Amino acid sequence: MSRSNRAQVSTAYLLTCAAIGVAGGIVLAAGWWISSMLFITMPLISVAIAGLWLMPAVIALRLIQRPFAGLLVGLISGLVLAPLFTVGAIGTTLWWALFAELGFLLVLYRFWRTWQHYASALIVSIVYPVMAAASFDLWTIPLGMQIAYFGVTLASCFAGTWLGIVVADRLRSAGVAKLARRRTPVAAAEPAA
Repeated sequence: MSRSNRAQVSTAYLLTCAAIGVAGGIVLAAGWWISSMLFITMPLISVAIAGLWLMPAVIALRLIQRPFAGLLVGLISGLVLAPLFTVGAIGTTLWWALFAELGFLLVLYRFWRTWQHYASALIVSIVYPVMAAASFDLWTIPLGMQIAYFGVTLASCFAGTWLGIVVADRLRSAGVAKLARRRTPVAAAEPAA
Protein backbone atom coordinates (compact mmCIF):
# COMPACT_ATOMS: atom_id res chain seq x y z
CA MET A 1 0.00 0.00 0.00
CA SER A 2 1.41 3.36 -0.95
CA ARG A 3 2.04 6.15 1.53
CA SER A 4 -0.87 8.24 0.16
CA ASN A 5 -3.22 5.26 0.48
CA ARG A 6 -2.11 4.70 4.10
CA ALA A 7 -2.71 8.38 4.86
CA GLN A 8 -6.11 8.19 3.21
CA VAL A 9 -7.01 5.10 5.23
CA SER A 10 -5.80 6.77 8.44
CA THR A 11 -7.77 9.91 7.68
CA ALA A 12 -10.86 7.89 6.75
CA TYR A 13 -10.47 5.82 9.92
CA LEU A 14 -10.16 8.87 12.17
CA LEU A 15 -13.04 10.71 10.50
CA THR A 16 -15.28 7.65 10.70
CA CYS A 17 -14.48 7.18 14.39
CA ALA A 18 -15.06 10.89 14.99
CA ALA A 19 -18.48 10.78 13.28
CA ILE A 20 -19.55 7.69 15.23
CA GLY A 21 -18.17 9.17 18.47
CA VAL A 22 -19.98 12.50 18.08
CA ALA A 23 -23.26 10.79 17.13
CA GLY A 24 -22.79 8.39 20.03
CA GLY A 25 -22.11 11.28 22.40
CA ILE A 26 -25.35 12.96 21.35
CA VAL A 27 -27.35 9.75 21.92
CA LEU A 28 -25.56 9.15 25.23
CA ALA A 29 -26.36 12.69 26.40
CA ALA A 30 -30.05 11.79 26.25
CA GLY A 31 -29.28 8.44 27.88
CA TRP A 32 -27.29 10.10 30.66
CA TRP A 33 -30.15 12.46 31.45
CA ILE A 34 -32.78 9.67 31.39
CA SER A 35 -30.57 7.39 33.48
CA SER A 36 -29.96 10.16 36.03
CA MET A 37 -33.69 10.83 36.38
CA LEU A 38 -34.47 7.13 36.71
CA PHE A 39 -31.68 6.66 39.27
CA ILE A 40 -33.25 9.35 41.46
CA THR A 41 -36.78 7.93 41.24
CA MET A 42 -36.37 4.21 40.42
CA PRO A 43 -32.68 3.27 40.76
CA LEU A 44 -32.99 -0.37 39.76
CA ILE A 45 -34.88 0.53 36.57
CA SER A 46 -32.10 2.88 35.44
CA VAL A 47 -30.02 -0.10 34.28
CA ALA A 48 -32.65 -0.78 31.61
CA ILE A 49 -30.74 1.59 29.32
CA ALA A 50 -27.21 0.46 30.29
CA GLY A 51 -26.72 -1.14 26.86
CA LEU A 52 -26.93 2.28 25.28
CA TRP A 53 -23.36 2.93 26.47
CA LEU A 54 -22.10 -0.05 24.45
CA MET A 55 -23.67 1.04 21.17
CA PRO A 56 -21.13 3.57 19.82
CA ALA A 57 -18.19 1.23 20.36
CA VAL A 58 -20.08 -1.76 18.94
CA ILE A 59 -20.96 0.24 15.83
CA ALA A 60 -17.31 1.23 15.33
CA LEU A 61 -15.93 -2.25 15.93
CA ARG A 62 -18.49 -3.93 13.68
CA LEU A 63 -18.22 -1.37 10.89
CA ILE A 64 -14.47 -0.74 10.84
CA GLN A 65 -13.09 -4.01 12.31
CA ARG A 66 -9.88 -2.41 13.54
CA PRO A 67 -8.19 -2.73 16.92
CA PHE A 68 -9.08 0.02 19.41
CA ALA A 69 -11.76 1.59 17.20
CA GLY A 70 -14.24 1.12 20.05
CA LEU A 71 -11.95 2.87 22.54
CA LEU A 72 -11.32 5.77 20.18
CA VAL A 73 -15.06 6.19 19.67
CA GLY A 74 -15.57 5.93 23.44
CA LEU A 75 -13.02 8.70 23.99
CA ILE A 76 -14.70 10.96 21.42
CA SER A 77 -18.17 10.27 22.87
CA GLY A 78 -16.81 11.14 26.31
CA LEU A 79 -15.34 14.39 25.02
CA VAL A 80 -18.77 15.30 23.62
CA LEU A 81 -20.41 14.54 26.98
CA ALA A 82 -17.81 16.16 29.26
CA PRO A 83 -18.94 19.80 28.83
CA LEU A 84 -22.58 18.78 29.38
CA PHE A 85 -22.12 16.60 32.44
CA THR A 86 -18.65 16.14 33.89
CA VAL A 87 -15.12 15.24 32.89
CA GLY A 88 -15.93 11.84 34.45
CA ALA A 89 -18.04 11.17 31.36
CA ILE A 90 -14.82 10.40 29.48
CA GLY A 91 -13.94 7.65 31.96
CA THR A 92 -17.49 6.29 31.77
CA THR A 93 -17.56 6.06 27.98
CA LEU A 94 -14.06 4.56 27.89
CA TRP A 95 -15.04 1.98 30.51
CA TRP A 96 -18.02 0.81 28.46
CA ALA A 97 -16.00 0.92 25.22
CA LEU A 98 -13.31 -1.27 26.79
CA PHE A 99 -15.90 -3.95 27.44
CA ALA A 100 -17.22 -3.69 23.87
CA GLU A 101 -13.63 -4.18 22.70
CA LEU A 102 -12.89 -7.08 25.07
CA GLY A 103 -14.26 -9.91 22.91
CA PHE A 104 -11.80 -8.95 20.17
CA LEU A 105 -8.89 -7.99 22.40
CA LEU A 106 -8.91 -11.41 24.08
CA VAL A 107 -8.17 -13.06 20.71
CA LEU A 108 -5.70 -10.30 19.80
CA TYR A 109 -8.00 -9.07 17.02
CA ARG A 110 -7.32 -12.20 14.92
CA PHE A 111 -10.94 -12.62 13.92
CA TRP A 112 -14.19 -10.67 13.98
CA ARG A 113 -17.36 -12.63 14.66
CA THR A 114 -20.80 -11.57 15.82
CA TRP A 115 -20.66 -13.79 18.91
CA GLN A 116 -17.66 -11.79 20.17
CA HIS A 117 -19.87 -8.70 20.48
CA TYR A 118 -22.36 -10.68 22.56
CA ALA A 119 -19.60 -12.26 24.68
CA SER A 120 -18.45 -8.73 25.51
CA ALA A 121 -22.04 -7.76 26.39
CA LEU A 122 -22.33 -10.80 28.66
CA ILE A 123 -19.12 -9.92 30.51
CA VAL A 124 -20.09 -6.29 31.11
CA SER A 125 -23.61 -7.30 32.18
CA ILE A 126 -22.03 -9.29 35.02
CA VAL A 127 -19.22 -6.87 35.92
CA TYR A 128 -21.29 -3.65 35.88
CA PRO A 129 -23.91 -4.70 38.46
CA VAL A 130 -21.22 -5.98 40.81
CA MET A 131 -19.14 -2.80 40.48
CA ALA A 132 -22.22 -0.58 40.87
CA ALA A 133 -23.71 -2.62 43.72
CA ALA A 134 -22.87 -0.02 46.38
CA SER A 135 -24.54 2.76 44.37
CA PHE A 136 -27.70 0.71 44.06
CA ASP A 137 -27.47 -0.76 47.58
CA LEU A 138 -27.83 -4.05 45.72
CA TRP A 139 -26.82 -6.51 48.42
CA THR A 140 -29.48 -5.26 50.86
CA ILE A 141 -32.49 -5.79 48.58
CA PRO A 142 -34.39 -9.09 48.28
CA LEU A 143 -32.76 -11.84 46.21
CA GLY A 144 -35.52 -11.75 43.59
CA MET A 145 -34.85 -8.07 42.93
CA GLN A 146 -31.11 -8.73 42.73
CA ILE A 147 -31.71 -11.41 40.10
CA ALA A 148 -34.05 -9.07 38.22
CA TYR A 149 -31.37 -6.35 38.32
CA PHE A 150 -28.81 -8.68 36.73
CA GLY A 151 -31.42 -9.87 34.21
CA VAL A 152 -32.41 -6.34 33.19
CA THR A 153 -28.73 -5.39 32.82
CA LEU A 154 -28.09 -8.45 30.66
CA ALA A 155 -31.14 -7.77 28.46
CA SER A 156 -30.14 -4.13 28.08
CA CYS A 157 -26.53 -4.92 27.17
CA PHE A 158 -27.66 -7.52 24.62
CA ALA A 159 -30.22 -5.09 23.16
CA GLY A 160 -27.64 -2.28 22.89
CA THR A 161 -25.19 -4.66 21.25
CA TRP A 162 -27.82 -5.97 18.84
CA LEU A 163 -28.83 -2.44 17.87
CA GLY A 164 -25.18 -1.45 17.36
CA ILE A 165 -24.68 -4.46 15.07
CA VAL A 166 -27.82 -3.61 13.09
CA VAL A 167 -26.73 0.02 12.63
CA ALA A 168 -23.19 -0.99 11.61
CA ASP A 169 -24.44 -3.59 9.14
CA ARG A 170 -26.80 -1.09 7.55
CA LEU A 171 -24.02 1.48 7.28
CA ARG A 172 -21.75 -1.13 5.70
CA SER A 173 -24.50 -2.11 3.22
CA ALA A 174 -24.82 1.57 2.29
CA GLY A 175 -21.08 1.68 1.54
CA VAL A 176 -20.11 3.81 4.54
CA ALA A 177 -16.49 3.65 5.75
CA LYS A 178 -15.04 1.53 2.93
CA LEU A 179 -11.65 3.21 3.23
CA ALA A 180 -11.62 3.02 7.02
CA ARG A 181 -12.48 -0.68 7.15
CA ARG A 182 -9.91 -3.30 7.94
CA ARG A 183 -8.83 -5.43 5.02
CA THR A 184 -9.25 -8.97 6.38
CA PRO A 185 -8.84 -12.37 4.82
CA VAL A 186 -12.15 -14.06 4.00
CA ALA A 187 -11.68 -16.69 6.72
CA ALA A 188 -11.09 -14.09 9.44
CA ALA A 189 -14.08 -11.85 8.83
CA GLU A 190 -17.72 -12.75 9.01
CA PRO A 191 -19.88 -11.51 6.14
CA ALA A 192 -22.17 -8.64 7.04
CA ALA A 193 -25.84 -9.53 7.29
